Amino acid sequence: MALPKRFPDRDEIVAALAEAERAVAGEVPEEGTLRLAGRVMARRDLGKLVFLDLVDRSGRIQLHCPRDLVPQVADIHLGDVVGVVGAPGRTRRGEPTVFVASLEILAQTRAPLPDTFHGLTDVEARYRRRYLDLLMNEQTRADFLLRARIVTAVRRHLDADGFIEVETPVLQPRYGGAFARPFVTHHNELDADLYLRIATELYLKRLIVGGLERVYEIGKDFRNEGVSYKHQPEFTMLEWYEAYADYRDTMARIERLLESVATEVTGGTTIAFRGHEVDLKAPWERLGFVESLERHELWTRDEAELRSRLTERGVATNADRDWAQLVDHAFSHFVEPNLIQPTIVHDYPIELSPFARTTDGDPLLTERFEYFAGGMELGNAFSEINDAEEQQRRFALQAEQVEGELEDPDYLEALSYGMPPTGGLGLGIDRLAMLLSGRETIRDVILFPALKERS
Repeated sequence: MALPKRFPDRDEIVAALAEAERAVAGEVPEEGTLRLAGRVMARRDLGKLVFLDLVDRSGRIQLHCPRDLVPQVADIHLGDVVGVVGAPGRTRRGEPTVFVASLEILAQTRAPLPDTFHGLTDVEARYRRRYLDLLMNEQTRADFLLRARIVTAVRRHLDADGFIEVETPVLQPRYGGAFARPFVTHHNELDADLYLRIATELYLKRLIVGGLERVYEIGKDFRNEGVSYKHQPEFTMLEWYEAYADYRDTMARIERLLESVATEVTGGTTIAFRGHEVDLKAPWERLGFVESLERHELWTRDEAELRSRLTERGVATNADRDWAQLVDHAFSHFVEPNLIQPTIVHDYPIELSPFARTTDGDPLLTERFEYFAGGMELGNAFSEINDAEEQQRRFALQAEQVEGELEDPDYLEALSYGMPPTGGLGLGIDRLAMLLSGRETIRDVILFPALKERS
């Protein structure tokens, strides 16, 4: 028998639960017109009655199915998708229940479900078969619904502040905007190598030159690098650029944004993450980059001296090939893990910041900040260089460094037409989802994370 192709005019289980809560316990309701559909996740046979647990993305409810009125219940197996019509009420024990008048099978499972009581608990299986993880684990569904609300809240906040959402190329003839190794592919018709973008920065700033003034993009970036609890080769970033603003304006804007998003999606600004209580309410602590390393007696511009101090403390530096990599390593090892409450670390060395303007007080420091919470970096921001000649000098400085930023002549040409003073920022959406959901690994907040092939 062919299964139905649709089940229209469906109500969500959460609405059925609300109606059932208002019913009198033990009182059989009159014929109802609720139409529910979902997956059968439990079955209890009690003589002439069968009780099923029906689950959709909004919740779970018990179905009361008399065998004489609903003969199709005999053919129902765990995992089947069904549609029912019935009335909401409560059993004598007070259990919210839909008293089913009719039932139809919409899809049948051909494979046994994992243990429906304990859910899917094998971590590797949860990532490889996310569909089963979502099916079996209510918390997983809740986490990804939370993530969706986070993105919606970010968009709503920026739209209300006058930003325009745009789209920029994923395939780029040059990669730039970050220190990272790219993925490369080849376009047959153009006979040209193209790179999956590592950042949206340089294209978004072209739009500031073009007069759009406030732009943002939420999209995928790709970096052909390592995997860790906070790194994936494919990840989601928000970047925004705002004309006539600097990094201090941007500090205030990101504080307002994250306080607003946290309040909207979690109901408050305090969240639990890695055993800590983190409060995203503005204003956040400010800490100079130099000061942060001075606290650990690790600030020096002498490469040999810095390497020696790190080695004395048991830090392996053989992979750090110049001072810039050493000082970045020192910061990530000794400072970042201790930034539990939201903290803005500002004024980074010029060697680490090829697109940031220098500070007024020190030409070797830049108007750049990174912001942290829960011992983890959430994002990065600059007062952007808007002078083509200065940007070209920075590219030349980068060429002298190991794995420095590559020059982009087309971007330099765009800057030559003049870009207003601009504040720019990047925010890792995956890391924000980790923080607000309390998940300790990025793989828990990406639906289909990158994994090694099974051997």
